[in-house]
Amino acid sequence: MLFDTHMHLNARQFAEDREATLERAIHAGVTQMVVVGFDEETIPLAIELAETYEQIYAAVGWHPVDAIHYEERHLEWLQTLSKHPKVVALGEMGLDYHWDTSPKDVQETVFRKQIRLARNLNMPIIIHNREATKDVIRILQEENAAEIGGIMHCYSGTVADIQPCLDMNFYISLGGPVTFKNAHEVKEVAKAIPLDRLLIETDAPYLAPHPYRGKRNEPAYVKLVAEEIARLKEIDFDKLCQITNRNAIEIFRINS
Repeated sequence: MLFDTHMHLNARQFAEDREATLERAIHAGVTQMVVVGFDEETIPLAIELAETYEQIYAAVGWHPVDAIHYEERHLEWLQTLSKHPKVVALGEMGLDYHWDTSPKDVQETVFRKQIRLARNLNMPIIIHNREATKDVIRILQEENAAEIGGIMHCYSGTVADIQPCLDMNFYISLGGPVTFKNAHEVKEVAKAIPLDRLLIETDAPYLAPHPYRGKRNEPAYVKLVAEEIARLKEIDFDKLCQITNRNAIEIFRINS
């Protein structure tokens, strides 16, 4: 009962073998997954995949890297799509200070508008944070994101940053980096996350876990993430799968 809470089966990297990739995930025990659309190209395909496959749900949002291309019509589009029965969250949204494609003030504006939309819709949000942890937490606090909660996707903050996220009703999601041999801080983070707020993901096709690091990631590999976290937390693998599956169903408000 593995639940990949964040993947991009709608990415171009899967154009030639999307069906086979999904079959491998199901064979690996991935019973449910959320495909994330974050721009004009990936959002329609996310919806299509969710409509086509029972195991797949969708999240829709506007990525901070593309904030420079944001227009008000996009927010209206997201609001319309939020009514779709298979759309379970808004996002990914947030801040990205690594790629210099959108000015920080533009990213912040687009981020705040999406949080406010999510609050109006009473929907959880999925947060993208790259090298911007303090600003992400500050903005979430200022926008009262605790009212809706959500997911810190592919968490990259420190152990000390976990508590402010928990205080705002956020779940912490870990992916492939927790399996990297030299990822000492991420492993400490995994140990520190309370079990009732822990989620797992792949972010496929990105951030493939060991031993596939540097290659294309896929949802089947979420099993490797779960195995490593179970080892770090010294609990049974099946128990970890059960707990993270239940957490995902809870935050996405899925009727099992």
